[in-house]
Amino acid sequence: MAGTLYGTGVGPGDPELMTLKAVRLIRENEVIALPGPIPEETVAYQIAVQAVPELADKTLVSVNMPMTHDREEINKNHEKAADLLEDYLKKGQNVVFLTLGDPTIYSTYLYVQKKISARGYETRLASGITSFCAAAARTNTSLVEWNEQLHILPAVHRLDSRLEQSGNYVLMKSGRKMNQVKEILAESGRDVIMVENCGMKNEKIYRGIEEIPDDAGYYSLIIAKEKHMKHD
Repeated sequence: MAGTLYGTGVGPGDPELMTLKAVRLIRENEVIALPGPIPEETVAYQIAVQAVPELADKTLVSVNMPMTHDREEINKNHEKAADLLEDYLKKGQNVVFLTLGDPTIYSTYLYVQKKISARGYETRLASGITSFCAAAARTNTSLVEWNEQLHILPAVHRLDSRLEQSGNYVLMKSGRKMNQVKEILAESGRDVIMVENCGMKNEKIYRGIEEIPDDAGYYSLIIAKEKHMKHD
């Protein structure tokens, strides 16, 4: 019997936001894959080990997929990752691959899962709390109400967007081009809140575009909400 690959979300940063399912999968399985060159230094590990201390004694597998815009290099790295994980799966061992937030939201893991599935292995996804839901809760605000629309954009890749559609926006991974993102936000006229490193020890909250620094970190998430007319 071949093993199963589990793409498992550990939430955005606060270990208390890990699901019971994620905790159980880590405890019940020996092989834990983590996205980075040194497993113990990955953000996913540092979150999960606080909730599941026994993670430190598991077989930790480094799945290193460096960020690049070279599609050929990206595919090559995904193939290498699939080869690495297949070594465990074909021996009958399950692999629990830990991802930040939820594995269905802009997760590099999904590309590896497709390759593993194509090779005939079983794969499953275990949901985690998303960064934008956690950020909204952390700032004590809603994402959408009544019939509002919600638009979720990976800001670093969508700087051509002018946020012209009705509703509220979530801009993910905004840190690298923050000065340009701030210009787009100012043009939109929306109320803006940004959470940097949500749920982590170095978390910061910025209320308003003027508070947001140009050198914000990679894990910066922005919620931009439409202003509504108030009636007496």
